[in-house]
Amino acid sequence: MKSTVYYWNLRASMKAPADQRLRRMLKVAKVNEHLSSGDLAAVKVHFGEAGTTGHIQPLYYKPILDFLAKAGARPFLTDASTLYVGQRGEAVSHSLVAARHGFDPNILGAPVIIADGLKGADQKALPVKGKHVQKAFIAAAIAEADFLVAVSHVKGHELAGFGGCLKNVGMGCASKKGKMQQHVTTGPELKGENCVGCGACVKACAAGALSVKAEKAAINLKKCVGCGACFLACRHEALTINWQTNITEFMERMMEYAAAVLLNRTKPSAHINFLTNIVPDCDCMGFTDAPICPDLGILVSLDPVAVDQASVDLINKAQPLYPSALPAMLKPGDDKFLALRPHMPKDMGLDYAEKLGLGSRDYKLVEV
Repeated sequence: MKSTVYYWNLRASMKAPADQRLRRMLKVAKVNEHLSSGDLAAVKVHFGEAGTTGHIQPLYYKPILDFLAKAGARPFLTDASTLYVGQRGEAVSHSLVAARHGFDPNILGAPVIIADGLKGADQKALPVKGKHVQKAFIAAAIAEADFLVAVSHVKGHELAGFGGCLKNVGMGCASKKGKMQQHVTTGPELKGENCVGCGACVKACAAGALSVKAEKAAINLKKCVGCGACFLACRHEALTINWQTNITEFMERMMEYAAAVLLNRTKPSAHINFLTNIVPDCDCMGFTDAPICPDLGILVSLDPVAVDQASVDLINKAQPLYPSALPAMLKPGDDKFLALRPHMPKDMGLDYAEKLGLGSRDYKLVEV
């Protein structure tokens, strides 16, 4: 059975401006029918790393938040801390980045809550029936929310190939330990040349896997639980994530995490994909490159697999833009994400997501 994906092509008028269009899409998708009075509704956001300009702007969130509030919910804007060392690695800096990028609760009508707490350790262990993961560590505020709305900026991604709804949910809703579980199974990588022997990582390691020997940090990988606390504690980049992950296994783990987030909920979640500023890299990069195709529209669905599949199809059908990171001579219909990263699986992990019961790759596009 085909899932329904609602599509707005960004055309607007005085009688139907953007805010009315967005609210109408949510109403047509019957999102309000799954909301109850007093529901705490988590709106999963990517606030954009400092230096990024292509992330979804706060103006677009206002009608979404208004729609949720009118339906009786109490929405909040949320994201979890990053595993890498950056401006969003802990809640204080993360909240400041959100504020600097215009996410003002007094204007938007919803607070910013960093879902995994001050240092990324506030989490809930949720079951999942995956090949690799049976217990997923999800940011507590998202796991505990009564309703979830994933608002995703669709673009390329340096590791996942394609960043849409399922990446936003699977990776973005995980705590630090959950992100670590998706990326690696053998603990962090130690760069001894950067270590100054300060011992900050030892104090942060609750598992007792780290020590200082001969004025350098040492790690016992058998004790490491993969919580990621040492990344945040180290100010010298001596402890970093080992990015040499098998791509297929990484994508399967990410989809298993999406399943943990979505399949343990009592209500369906709403998924809103923005096909605007479609750039080669994630909004975590700290810069925004030229787009690879024109702005195409906004998609809404209760099916995360269908909304991501529709996003990929629309982007691949679109006219390539130059100058951009795309190889020369691409034509409409060519796979833009594979052209950027040929090592990726052609299905971008969506086949496995479908097998996990997250949704259907078969969809019908309904223009609103």
